[in-house]
Amino acid sequence: MLEKIIQVWKAKDLRNNILFVLAMLAVFRLAAHIPIPGVNAEALKEVFAGNQVLGLLNIFSGGSMQNFSIVMMGVAPYITASIIFQLLAMIIPSLEEMQKEEAGRQKINMWTRWLTVPLAMLQAFGMITLLRRSSAAILGDVSAIDVFGMIIVITAGTIFLMWIGELITERNIGNGISLLIFAGIVARLPSAIQQIFLNFDASQFFLLVGFSLIALLTVVGVVIITEGQRNIPVQYAKQIRGNRMYGGTSTHLPLRVNMAGVIPIIFAISVVLFPPMIAQFFVAAKTAWIAKAAELVINIFQNQLFYGIVYFLLVFAFTYFYTEVIFHPDQIAENLQKQGGFIPGIRPGKHTSQYLAKTTHRIIFVGALFLGVIAILPLVMRYFTGIHSLAIGGTSLLIVVAVVIETVKQIEAQLTMREYEGY
Repeated sequence: MLEKIIQVWKAKDLRNNILFVLAMLAVFRLAAHIPIPGVNAEALKEVFAGNQVLGLLNIFSGGSMQNFSIVMMGVAPYITASIIFQLLAMIIPSLEEMQKEEAGRQKINMWTRWLTVPLAMLQAFGMITLLRRSSAAILGDVSAIDVFGMIIVITAGTIFLMWIGELITERNIGNGISLLIFAGIVARLPSAIQQIFLNFDASQFFLLVGFSLIALLTVVGVVIITEGQRNIPVQYAKQIRGNRMYGGTSTHLPLRVNMAGVIPIIFAISVVLFPPMIAQFFVAAKTAWIAKAAELVINIFQNQLFYGIVYFLLVFAFTYFYTEVIFHPDQIAENLQKQGGFIPGIRPGKHTSQYLAKTTHRIIFVGALFLGVIAILPLVMRYFTGIHSLAIGGTSLLIVVAVVIETVKQIEAQLTMREYEGY
């Protein structure tokens, strides 16, 4: 490991790229601590401490939502816009064709940036309204012009983070958006560890040891699931062209256990958040039955057992759904057939497609189950220990480990390219 670090430091351009990424992450953390004027920070912390859904959203905003900072929405609107275009590509054939070409992908990226602006404004308005209804002490008495100004500032903050994320991605040191989320999660660790030492009680020693062991096992599990794959053997037929023979090689097709990454969790959070957020707007309705229905919805989703079951089922279902979005057995089978490849014992074409679909569904079951357990891990820990604030949850660990693995792989790939240049 030390040898790798020395190699990275000796490569001037790679070193400069890493320093640039670190500088951009520092700018992000600085922006996360610039609050919008007129906010009651103590009332805001109380609201976030008592709401599990807002706590999850705070994770994806890098902790800036809890500070009501100028970048409080984080990169969530950009992620939402990206997901929308990925789903539209399933429905609209022209978008699917555009994704296969570089010029088409660039145009889709441009449309994604445009869509981010209205989504950021809409989400900012919804979040401001939700927080005002959760506690009147957060913002106090503000006018419509003040709220509009807040929305403009928050939207500008989201676009600023989107720009920083794309600058980081261009340096080929990990995905910029993922690294911003990663930085927000890691930035919370020092204060959490400090609180543990300040509030340390000898009677909680074994509890802390148990937390540490569970965290370690979770990290190991995330690495195994993230890196786990099944290699499907592929044989290429021999072809004679002129006086030469081509093909006849054997390779494999890797099928990952967790193809969807953390996207199913983001989907599930959005769905779980939607009903209580909409209900907040109707709690003060003049019609009695609408107000009672809104209160009922809010109370149901505040029930930890109901919330945990729904959250687990949604993550499990969305894992299968998103895998269907990004993995196309028919297309892979068609490409194999065109290239003269086949899976031993399986006929090319339709039979290969059915075999890949069946194998994928079996593999994804393990990944979906694991993601569901990771998602509800904080709720389970809270139930058995009674501790309401964990330093880092299962979802956070999943993001941190996945981002670290991806970043390390990209750095190693650049080092390998330099070794080939030496030869």
